[in-house]
Amino acid sequence: MSRHRFSEGSGPSQRQLRVGELIRRTLSDVLMRGDVHDPDLVGKSITVGEVRTSPDLKVATAFVLPLGGKDEEGTLAALRRSTKELRHQLAKNTELKFAPQLRFEIDRTFDRMDETRRLLQDETVRRDVSGEPEDGEGEGRPE
Repeated sequence: MSRHRFSEGSGPSQRQLRVGELIRRTLSDVLMRGDVHDPDLVGKSITVGEVRTSPDLKVATAFVLPLGGKDEEGTLAALRRSTKELRHQLAKNTELKFAPQLRFEIDRTFDRMDETRRLLQDETVRRDVSGEPEDGEGEGRPE
């Protein structure tokens, strides 16, 4: 297991959460203003949904999604090419002692939410959640 992963059963510290949110807001602002000079990022709307930092705050993984989920791989490649410039902007626009190494991943949160909604609409799941008996269940039992 990578040393930057959380140990089993533990979550991020308050410091990691605070720094992650600071990085998320800063990256969002930088991308929204177009402060990055990669032509594949110019005029592209990118949502930075979450940033997770390693326990030592030296690595930050940003979970991103281009507007409408279009050209995810191209957007990811452009962000990865612009990592040095984005890190420089991060250092310039925050008061962090060290600008972390940036990594980018596609944010799959919305996909998981859609799948959860779909599952919750399934008749069998709805019946299980509501506690309703299945057809024929409970019949023939003495009361």
